[in-house]
Amino acid sequence: MSLEEDIKQEKFSSEYQKLSVNIAFTNSYLASLLNNYLKPFDLSAQQYNVLRILRGQHPNPVSINSITDRMIDKMSNASRLVEKLRRKNMIRRETCASDKRQVDVCITTYGLEVLQSIDSLMKDYENQFSHLSIEDVTFANQVLDDLRKKNR
Repeated sequence: MSLEEDIKQEKFSSEYQKLSVNIAFTNSYLASLLNNYLKPFDLSAQQYNVLRILRGQHPNPVSINSITDRMIDKMSNASRLVEKLRRKNMIRRETCASDKRQVDVCITTYGLEVLQSIDSLMKDYENQFSHLSIEDVTFANQVLDDLRKKNR
């Protein structure tokens, strides 16, 4: 189905406007699918992102600032997300040995187990793109990278 059919809009003022709306609409579509995969684990997409960041650094601790720098959703409050994950026993917070003002965060064994359970589901999520050729996927990634370059 085309974007015009999906949002019931006959035309756009330009292809640039259509691209902007299409990216926002597709983001919303994919975010909704991702949330459906994460719902059984009582995780938001932002919490899942924090867990993935921590797993990538495991067994080394990560500061809250480092988590913030690496997050996909830059509007997320990393401290709040870390606290929610701590209450779920998926991460632990520790005072940094070299800087008492800094808090280090590590993923727990339980957090790693939850991520491992989610990993198999993420393969199904990624199948949303399986009808695209690797060339199309590579091209789409390049276009999206180029799109972000203007504001860097």
